Amino acid sequence: MARNFVPQIITANDLFEGDVIYLKADGTWARDIAEAHIADSVEQVENMLKIANGQQGSVVGAYAMKIEIDADGKPAPDHFREEFRTRGPSNYFHGKQADTKQIGA
Repeated sequence: MARNFVPQIITANDLFEGDVIYLKADGTWARDIAEAHIADSVEQVENMLKIANGQQGSVVGAYAMKIEIDADGKPAPDHFREEFRTRGPSNYFHGKQADTKQIGA
């Protein structure tokens, strides 16, 4: 029996800065998950991964992540690991964690 497709986005790490990034519809990257392009089919995920993997000079570790759609129609992590990644490194407050809007969100 075929499984229902779960919406996904493509995530990776910026090779130079280390930030978690999300693939946008135009093939560029955003640091805000809300800007990620939501794939609505397996074929779209595969195409998006090809785009991401074609940018190995600037990104590393690209993969598709399952998401939920929030009340505003924006992608939201469906797993605690991905929620954790949206906040940046946890060893001390810097980068995304220094932004008080992100902490405790």
